[in-house]
Amino acid sequence: MSAVLCCAATFSGATVPFDGRWEELRFSLFASNEFLQRGSAVDVASDGTVSLLWRKVPGYDRDTIRANWTWEVTESVPPTDLTVKGGDDRNLSLYFVFMPVDLVAEAEKQDIRWMLKQTAVRVLMYTWGGLEREKGHITANPYMNNQGATFHVRPAGTGKFDEAVDLRADYARAFGGDAGALVGVAISADSDDTKTHVRATLSDLVLTGPDTSPTN
Repeated sequence: MSAVLCCAATFSGATVPFDGRWEELRFSLFASNEFLQRGSAVDVASDGTVSLLWRKVPGYDRDTIRANWTWEVTESVPPTDLTVKGGDDRNLSLYFVFMPVDLVAEAEKQDIRWMLKQTAVRVLMYTWGGLEREKGHITANPYMNNQGATFHVRPAGTGKFDEAVDLRADYARAFGGDAGALVGVAISADSDDTKTHVRATLSDLVLTGPDTSPTN
């Protein structure tokens, strides 16, 4: 499916476009990652830097159940302990931001900083980085006061992989209860603690609702 068709249609069951509408959230005035949005993919370069690229999810994808994507790393940070604040470099993280349905109307008017400050918000973060022994584990995000769960998908290293996750099931595993509405997605790379480099690409991100199946 072309990027033009994806933009005109809903995300659900189609590739989420990297169409220039994603916004960068910087954590430093002087250094940030480089994100090149190019249709169905985004290239990420991180050189001793950290920042995040995000976008809101349209209303018709608030009930997303599953997500699929492909990611590739050609230059990797070393293994770090992702549970330690200030020592948690990783190649890529993909975030899914959930909140109760009754907060969605207000969230429409706000940015991701506002979303992440809400005590009812919960974040699933799927990460490529960290230690081999953590692979497959879920840990608390050290920056989010038990509102964020880190899923250790792959340890630090290079390669290319296709991933598929059940967001609702993972939410229940991490937090219990109902996930509510999916309101945002984000991507980050982090190499500022080790002062190393990341070269990576995330592509073919697909959000699938209850009545659709992933298509390319």
